[in-house]
Amino acid sequence: MKQRADRLLVVGFVVALFLMSLTFLLLPAQRFSDLENRYLQSAPHLSWDNLLSKKYAQEAESFVTDQFPFRAKWVWVKSAVEQLRLQQENNGIYKGRDGYLFEKFVAPDYSKIQQYTKAVKQFASNHPEANTTFMLAPTSVGIYPERLPWLAPIYSQAKVNQYIAEYVQDSVSFIDGFDFLSQHASEPIYYRTDHHWTTNGAYLAYVAYAEKMGWQPMSKKEFHIQTVSDSFLGSYHTRSQFNGITPDSIQVYTPIKPVSTEMYIADTGETFMSMYDASFLEKKDQYSYFLGGVHALMKLTSKLDPQAVKQEKLLVIKDSYAHSVIPFLTLNVPEIQVIDIRYYNGSISDYMSENGIKNVLLLFNTATFIDNAALLKLNK
Repeated sequence: MKQRADRLLVVGFVVALFLMSLTFLLLPAQRFSDLENRYLQSAPHLSWDNLLSKKYAQEAESFVTDQFPFRAKWVWVKSAVEQLRLQQENNGIYKGRDGYLFEKFVAPDYSKIQQYTKAVKQFASNHPEANTTFMLAPTSVGIYPERLPWLAPIYSQAKVNQYIAEYVQDSVSFIDGFDFLSQHASEPIYYRTDHHWTTNGAYLAYVAYAEKMGWQPMSKKEFHIQTVSDSFLGSYHTRSQFNGITPDSIQVYTPIKPVSTEMYIADTGETFMSMYDASFLEKKDQYSYFLGGVHALMKLTSKLDPQAVKQEKLLVIKDSYAHSVIPFLTLNVPEIQVIDIRYYNGSISDYMSENGIKNVLLLFNTATFIDNAALLKLNK
């Protein structure tokens, strides 16, 4: 009887494995994950170079992980089980106090940080004619570690930022996000359910950059502040699937004196007369309301009163933290070029030369910067 049961168990396992494999082969590969707000690994390219460098094996592993059948459902099931066990962490996200969700932040690989900061220094060295500013913003767990669950491990983002600041201080003008955000910690400067800062946090970043450059930023009194959504459940919620979480609100700051800005998306060749895409407010990724989401290369051109112009051109090399900051910068800079280094593969040096760029803002959050090999493209 026991042998029969064992055979049935083995047969059942083999059948389940076969069906799962068949499903994996039949289902079309997904290009983008709304669950994680990122592009998924495409099918690996088989070549001798890729085989010898182990790149093929690494991409194949990522492909299987990213394209696993019904992955989003499995994440939800795992979250439900974890919550039944009263766990305060799921899929790398902690359920903290005051309704905040936090991404786990552990001790980084400092050898990687050295590589990436060296790329920043080399970039500045390659462009001595350019005024290069580097803004590094902590994520919410860096500002609010006391809101983590009891005994949840945390590595200091302030320590990471300080290390990077010391490494690049003789090459670029450095702005540490802790310096302008910590004093406003009692305000809503981060979304509770998402990894980005709020529009208020972005405004503080705009003020910090303006003051660093020596020009007067616009005050909050010069804006209409409007709530455009009160149903935003961001990337942390999506990854963790914790229930009972209150959604965030999204605000937009519109200047009382209107400014006309044209936004050109080089990826698609499209031109828009607004920096905000309201269609995303009906989707999961509501943060893409700002600039219409991720693009490799953009150009924003604003018609400004001459008195409002503080510098003629600016190149922003960034991650998505910049998306809610750039609309503020268009109020003082008539031409802004925007490169997302994760997706732009051209020569940045050539682009700067061709467009006569003399001012550069590198804007990243700490969690992205320390694990972003695309920063090595700065040397192109």
